[in-house]
Amino acid sequence: IEVIAAAQRALDTHGAGLSSVRFICGTQDIHKTLEQKIASFHEREDSILYASCFDANAGIFEALLTPEDALISDELNHASIIDGVRLCKAQKHRFKHMDMADLEEKLKQVSSARMKMIVTDGVFSMDGDVAPLGDICDLADKYNALVFVDECHATGFFGKTGRGTEEYLGIRNRVDIINSTLGKALGGASGGYTTGPKEVIQLLRQKSRPYLFSNTLPPPVVASASKVFDLLMAKSDLTARVAANTTLFRTRMTEAGFKILGSNHPICPVFLEDARLASDFAEEMLEKGIYVIGFSFPVVPKGKARIRVQLSAVHTTEDVNRCVDAFIEIGKRKGVIH
Repeated sequence: IEVIAAAQRALDTHGAGLSSVRFICGTQDIHKTLEQKIASFHEREDSILYASCFDANAGIFEALLTPEDALISDELNHASIIDGVRLCKAQKHRFKHMDMADLEEKLKQVSSARMKMIVTDGVFSMDGDVAPLGDICDLADKYNALVFVDECHATGFFGKTGRGTEEYLGIRNRVDIINSTLGKALGGASGGYTTGPKEVIQLLRQKSRPYLFSNTLPPPVVASASKVFDLLMAKSDLTARVAANTTLFRTRMTEAGFKILGSNHPICPVFLEDARLASDFAEEMLEKGIYVIGFSFPVVPKGKARIRVQLSAVHTTEDVNRCVDAFIEIGKRKGVIH
């Protein structure tokens, strides 16, 4: 209610949109305020807003890296990272998913590069697994590399106060550059951002094409995200509720015999392997008033279909238990569990 009210007030005071990019007439006081809040929340020096995190990922690597540089990316990074990497002229390498030995080997191969950047998701959305950021940062220190993390599936709800993977792993402030979204836990409308050193942000304002050539974020979107940051920085009861719901769901489902992928993250993929099974299972869940989605090829590899369940702070304990009960009932009927 508070978030919606903030958006409604901004619509009255600042308008529906500015019909402009940021550097012409697309910057209002609320845009600057939101960027300050983002930097403060992440304990970074500065931040820059984009129309989406897809744009943030599309605009960063080309702006920062040259042919003399090297970029090393996790093989399962999000599609927006992959597309952003394609746009830059740096030497490009992929390391096996969360494989630190392979990452170190790739770092050795690019030792002569002017600048080296390790690129990873903080949380991988299809599997719900958490990148070993501590180990990645240790390797970055050893080989003098920068660390870039996409936190779209962590910011606002993961970690004790919602500050994401760094906080969850107890390594706050070790990552150099963070990209994230306003389109999930931070208002849920649209928008993305980059936060990090002031010099990096200043360079992006001059060179990042999605920032330079895309309309600015609409004032209601800015205001709703700004209100969410206010709520997160004031108290952490919402993130605590998400964590409790996650633990309840994962514990009960595992005890019932389901295979739940990933770490203790609110993205809870229920692994079923067969695509038709996942689709039919999800449809039967919907008949019981529970909306979950079956994922299969080409979104995930063949033979690795799953139903992705996403827990949030608005779910009550009763909601979570009803969901698990439905999974158990349908799972037994379909022979998934016994």
